Amino acid sequence: MRAVQISRLDGPEAVEVVDIPEPDGDGKVVIDVAAAGVDFPIALQTRGLYQYKPNLPFVPGNEVAGVVRSAPEGSGFAAGDRVAALTPFGGGLAEVVAVDAQSVFTIPESVELTSAAGLLFNDLTVHFALRTRAQLLDGETVLVHGAAGGIGTSTLRLAPLLGAARTIAVVSTEEKAEVARANGATDVVLTEGWLAAVKGLTGGRGVDVVVDPVGGDRFTDSLRSLATGGRLLVIGFTGGEIPTVRVNRLLLNNIDVRGVGWGAWLFTNPGSLRQQWAEVEPLLASGRLSAPKPIVRPVAEAAAAIASLENRTAAGKVVLALR
Repeated sequence: MRAVQISRLDGPEAVEVVDIPEPDGDGKVVIDVAAAGVDFPIALQTRGLYQYKPNLPFVPGNEVAGVVRSAPEGSGFAAGDRVAALTPFGGGLAEVVAVDAQSVFTIPESVELTSAAGLLFNDLTVHFALRTRAQLLDGETVLVHGAAGGIGTSTLRLAPLLGAARTIAVVSTEEKAEVARANGATDVVLTEGWLAAVKGLTGGRGVDVVVDPVGGDRFTDSLRSLATGGRLLVIGFTGGEIPTVRVNRLLLNNIDVRGVGWGAWLFTNPGSLRQQWAEVEPLLASGRLSAPKPIVRPVAEAAAAIASLENRTAAGKVVLALR
């Protein structure tokens, strides 16, 4: 089968598409992968900068969508089922994956496989961030940095369904502003002067929740953007720099900084993944939650697709078409 492989840690340009044996499917759900999601941790893995460091060479990728080839008896799945799946230890950027049944999810007929490939990782991260970590309340305002990216667009799609009355998108270009608006942003501001713009939009009050997958030098201004009782959600550091916080800022304004480690949460709360899907899947099936509209690139362009996340030129979720 074809697969995307990292064989040396020289960045995205070193990624190769290779032929490797299919995985052993004994006791697992075997899926013929139609498309697989590309996320920022893959870009970090190409340079050995991610906390999970498999031995070289390895196939990265943690989310796929496709059609079940075979499944164990009693798993709840059968050949021909359309599914999305998580591959928690990599291996997703390949034509075939073998996954434990607990990490496989039947997708609504209305959701295309390419959309489903970009759904689980971001949507369930954001669902966890807003529902569990932020404890989002009805009527609150949510601001999201990197709003045209995967986490950003998921936030814009999900936040109103979880209670937000207003979503403010922070983006770097007018092109990305259009992506944010297409995903439902109430307001859009550019990164240059974003704090003053947000203060103006909120009449000086600030926002209730900041979703931050970027980090870097805007972190302190994110704290300044919070209303009393506001929560800053730390999801990642696509900006490169891991910021620090002077805790007196939290004390003076009664605000919180909250980590969002969705993967770590799943390991310590194994039933939470199914609980999340039980809430998200009906929203997708009913059409209340729109499916992602990802950027779809052929597997031959895997290196360029991963590079677009590293250099932050991607406008939306990126997936690779495997078939």
